[in-house]
Amino acid sequence: MTDILITLYPWNKAIHIMAVISWMAGIFYLPRLYVYHTEQSEPGDSRDEVFKTMEEKLLRVIMTPAMIATWIFGLALVFTPGIVDWAAIWPYTKGASILAMTWFHHWLALRRKDFASGSNTLSGRQFRMMNEVPTVLMVVIVLSVVVRF
Repeated sequence: MTDILITLYPWNKAIHIMAVISWMAGIFYLPRLYVYHTEQSEPGDSRDEVFKTMEEKLLRVIMTPAMIATWIFGLALVFTPGIVDWAAIWPYTKGASILAMTWFHHWLALRRKDFASGSNTLSGRQFRMMNEVPTVLMVVIVLSVVVRF
């Protein structure tokens, strides 16, 4: 098994990076859609329906498959011998940040359900503030992997 992971390492890494880019694009954009949805539509109007469609497609067609691929290929990298130095701090800071990013993804999915049912209670300002969460997590993840502190 380890021979296969070593052989496939460049492919796993490439697919992991592409999946992360796709996931992050969605995770940055969906809260912004929620801001516009909150500020530019009323439940039941035509814009509300357009926003609901956009949010659902982004979450279900792009973000969730990208998150799953990120996890699968990321775990393949973790299990590739010689890639992770478990004596360092960086795998743990990256891992904690990835868990937090996954939690945020699911939090966004719950907010989509609120919009779908017409029961959103958060303001555009609150969604703007939450939009900073993935930025902070991305900084921690990139510094963890590149600087390897």
